Amino acid sequence: MDHYTLWINGEPWDTDNHLTVTDKATGLPWVTVSQAGPKEVHAAISAASEVVQRPLTATQRYEILMRTAALIRSRLDDLALTMAYEAGKPLRDARAEAERAADTFTWSAEEAKRIHGEMVPLEATPGSENRLAFTIRVPIGVVCAITPFNFPLNLVAHKVAPALAAGNAVILKPASYTPVVSAKLCAILTEAGLQPGWLNVVVGPGDSVGNALLNDTRIGFYTFTGSMPVGEALKRTIGLRRCTLELGSNSAVIVHEDAHIANAATQCAMKGFSYAGQVCLSVQRILVHRAIADEFTEKLVSVTEGLRMGDPKDPTTDVGPMISEHEAERAESWIQEAVAGGATLLTGGQRTART
Repeated sequence: MDHYTLWINGEPWDTDNHLTVTDKATGLPWVTVSQAGPKEVHAAISAASEVVQRPLTATQRYEILMRTAALIRSRLDDLALTMAYEAGKPLRDARAEAERAADTFTWSAEEAKRIHGEMVPLEATPGSENRLAFTIRVPIGVVCAITPFNFPLNLVAHKVAPALAAGNAVILKPASYTPVVSAKLCAILTEAGLQPGWLNVVVGPGDSVGNALLNDTRIGFYTFTGSMPVGEALKRTIGLRRCTLELGSNSAVIVHEDAHIANAATQCAMKGFSYAGQVCLSVQRILVHRAIADEFTEKLVSVTEGLRMGDPKDPTTDVGPMISEHEAERAESWIQEAVAGGATLLTGGQRTART
């Protein structure tokens, strides 16, 4: 199997503790990845803390991020296949995610040239008619990015690219289910000219690596995408330090009586089962006007049954596996709970065997 290391201060870091990443379609081992411990986390934060003392210019940041976008576009097939293996994401969706990640780096590159402050009018205060005040924007310093498995490339891009564009150094902790595409992105950024220390990648469980990151006060900002309980725990731990928390949802769709029923049902089925439903903004509740409920439901079931399940590496697959068997069991238990509570099962309802 291939092996991927951590990336700290521009160098690969191997450790004695290795994580096995599985092919999510088969459950078989696919690659191994080094896991970080306290020493590696400390080294990563130290490297980031030191490099921000030697800022990159706006032009340098722009050029690095633009080259990164171009390299991503040149490697769409490899990045998509990587996500199909480690995330179980169907190739069509994985390629679309890689394309979006390239766009994210492009947009961030453009913003690197547009960071500016603001002039503050003071003449309203007597005696201040001839005074001028202005603000400037400066980097926070070290940003910690903690990313989920469901968009293992683009949600990493959403955190890493803007942070670098604004002149910050980044500690990236990708989900342990899907660390490989992050390692490949780090290699791309290095090839694009990002100097050592500006991006450091550490892999490991939240109760060790995650807590070590949260308790190091050299990190000034956290950006996290994940569950509500973990987000709440993160905020309690970091105290007054700043963060952005992108947590779960229970997204609803309203289908009114004047809707185009076939189109609405098709979109609801596709968006509800996209990436096996493992998306925070997927269709999770559908509120349908009673006048069209029966017709809509019939069409929804028909479209759902027409979705092709299978190996995500097959380009004809619409719905691949969930990220783990445990999560599939959990989803199945929710269906059983709903039926026991009076819900009507219209199609499916049981887990299928691995391919």
